[in-house]
Amino acid sequence: MTLLLDLGNTRLKWAWQAPSGEWLAEGAVDWRADVAATLMKAWASLPAPSQVVGASVVDASREEQVAAVIRRLSGLSVNWMRTPSLACGVRNAYAEPQRLGVDRFLVMVAARGAGHGPHVLASVGTALTLDALDAEGQHLGGLIAPGPQLMQQSLFEATARIRPEHPGAIVELADNTADAVASGCWQAAAALVERFASRATARLGTVPELVLGGGDAPILLPLLSLPARLSQDGVLRGLAIWAAAQQ
Repeated sequence: MTLLLDLGNTRLKWAWQAPSGEWLAEGAVDWRADVAATLMKAWASLPAPSQVVGASVVDASREEQVAAVIRRLSGLSVNWMRTPSLACGVRNAYAEPQRLGVDRFLVMVAARGAGHGPHVLASVGTALTLDALDAEGQHLGGLIAPGPQLMQQSLFEATARIRPEHPGAIVELADNTADAVASGCWQAAAALVERFASRATARLGTVPELVLGGGDAPILLPLLSLPARLSQDGVLRGLAIWAAAQQ
């Protein structure tokens, strides 16, 4: 039994994986909640894991908070994956491999595990990350930008007169400030994804599959003019592949 952990900027996601590969349970907890109490309650009735593997983009204190819960429940330590130069058929483009976010690397592992072929991977959350992966598993590089929600927050914090009284709707041409801010940020994210996919197509010499993940991916998907598919739990699924390879 394997406990998979994805410690993201906004929340922690987890999955309990049976030896057959089936997920017996999964869940998530926001960092603003009482993380330890929530996890203890969720995990108390589940079978004891034989190993715990995790991917983290958060600080060491939050990693330790989660690790302490696991030690209390099972006595196990967490095997934290740190971004390698090569694993599971994916070759990291970064000259300093550890500087590529482990979440981005694992999403590429999951995409490659789901089928060979070139991919463009877009993760839409606190940050908007983009990566291109060729058919041989070579990472060509990527981009990082603020996610649409963070774009809006940054705009509100940096300006005195842009303070919408209600959330904006996403429209083509806005006639009020709330809609203008929301639409501008979401359409900027969509445009960046499309531009990146276009440039990646030129580099790859063929049209890659565009895969969207992250908590805000369902909102961005209908704004794109390119065909794309949603992928849920890419980090956890990539982590499961990596954990199996370690065994």
